[in-house]
Amino acid sequence: MEARMKSAPNPDLVTAIQHLHKVIAAGGVDQRLLSLIHLRASQINGCGPCVHASIEAAKKAGETAERLHNAVAWRETPFFTEAERSALALTEAATRIQDGAPGVTDEIWDAAADHFTEEQLGAMTLEIALTNFFNRINRTNREQAGKTW
Repeated sequence: MEARMKSAPNPDLVTAIQHLHKVIAAGGVDQRLLSLIHLRASQINGCGPCVHASIEAAKKAGETAERLHNAVAWRETPFFTEAERSALALTEAATRIQDGAPGVTDEIWDAAADHFTEEQLGAMTLEIALTNFFNRINRTNREQAGKTW
């Protein structure tokens, strides 16, 4: 499979994305958790480049291989805290909003709100949305894993 587009992205788009990343980083959420959020949404969407990028970012932030390998099955493993589980449930619900899926229910939101501030929830929501944005672009353009942006 070969990427469909080879040109560099519009510089204004790059600047806008950098600003969104700054907002997310200022939200007070641990970088390891943001990487897990990015990883889980990207696994759901089958986005190879984002799975690869999130694993690399997580490793740099000090995440363990054990947890990265088990993120796909986080419900069935003992490796995640209740706060992380609530963030991963929020990620899955916000990512799977197609074809009549319930999306983020009050129960899912309230569980996350038990562990995170409103500012952190905002940062996590933006991380989920931005990840889904990247996933859709990469899948459409057939972007390949391992590329350095």
